[in-house]
Amino acid sequence: MSVSTSHVERESKAVSAARASLDQRRRGLRALLPFLGPAFVAAVAYVDPGNYATNIQSGSEFGYKLLWVVILANLMAMLIQNMSAKLGIATGRSLPEMCRDHFPAWLTYVMWGFSEVAAMATDIAEFLGATLGLNLLFHIPMIIGTLLTGVVTYFILMLERFGFRPLEKFITAFVVVIALCYVVETAFARPNWGAIAYHSLVPWLGNQNAVLLCVGVIGATVMPHAVYLHSGLTQRRIVARNADEKRKIARFNTKEVVIAMSLAGFVNLSMMFMAASVFHGTGHVGVADIGTAYKTLTPLLGSAAAAVFLISLLASGFSSSAVGTMAGQVIMQGFVGFSIPLWVRRVVTMLPTVIIVALGVNPTQTLVLSQVILSVVLPMPIVALVYFTSKPSIMGNLVNRRLTSVLAVVCAVVIVVLNAILLYLSFGGAL
Repeated sequence: MSVSTSHVERESKAVSAARASLDQRRRGLRALLPFLGPAFVAAVAYVDPGNYATNIQSGSEFGYKLLWVVILANLMAMLIQNMSAKLGIATGRSLPEMCRDHFPAWLTYVMWGFSEVAAMATDIAEFLGATLGLNLLFHIPMIIGTLLTGVVTYFILMLERFGFRPLEKFITAFVVVIALCYVVETAFARPNWGAIAYHSLVPWLGNQNAVLLCVGVIGATVMPHAVYLHSGLTQRRIVARNADEKRKIARFNTKEVVIAMSLAGFVNLSMMFMAASVFHGTGHVGVADIGTAYKTLTPLLGSAAAAVFLISLLASGFSSSAVGTMAGQVIMQGFVGFSIPLWVRRVVTMLPTVIIVALGVNPTQTLVLSQVILSVVLPMPIVALVYFTSKPSIMGNLVNRRLTSVLAVVCAVVIVVLNAILLYLSFGGAL
């Protein structure tokens, strides 16, 4: 059987199952299953190596006190990703395509340029995470680990030749592996559940460094490429035959976003309270990077716990790097109307990481710089998304409710202000 024939069969099975759900011939969990996928792919961006760095540093330095920031960031992520997916369902267009259709050409090209830089900055963090994991777990030299990461992620992306379902299932499996790793880590760490419950709900900001980490956690969580990508994943996945079907697909999508983002939120919470319990609780308050975390975990919890930590990091790095490349394709295709071969984008986006590793630049400093770059870019897709999803002429019966629009505007303002603070502090400012 040819690849193209099997591709069509897989697509038709997935679409047929979705149609059965829309026609109420499948109910309960079985009705939801055909719609699971896009939010899990987007959720990978919320558990990438950048999250490891900020969550571990926050937990080791401030214990459980910044858990509320993870909850806030995750709620923002649910709202923003749901709107992005809904835009694709309502219009059949991705967010970059909508920008090209409705904004002046000069603005579209400016947004494209910044978005491409952000995609490359994201890829640096993800590549470094996977490379560090290979280096620490298997003692593979960093430069070889970088090249190996490029090859592995390219083969992951090749799954798209077989239709959207195989790639979605593969990426979802990575998310589940990361979550299971942190279930194991939680068992090893034995955190204080009372402190977790209290600090997940009660805000605290004690000093300037806490503010910086607060902004860093949100900046590392709500990622611009995930906002662009989610609309591209849903735009032609299941094409609605009428307005009523669009509403039904959007409802299934909302349920999937809640499930996927809750799983990502659990992982981020686990990262932070593991660091709080193991590092802060034992006086190791200076754990600020992934390598130190691994080396410190080994004597504190044993080699098994440290190995599980690295397995989760590898799964995070491989999957998030693949998803970053997918987002890059959506960004280029949407903003300027053309795309490049997947292997070319894979090579181009990994070159900065290869250069950084070859020059021996400090990985942690590179991660910080990549987050600053993302902070500059993030407000653009958020503001554009709020603009489009609030217009009835564009969204039809899926237009934001008034409360949704108000919350979205609040999220946009909070993100813009926090990212301005991050830039100010990153360039030597003081609060």
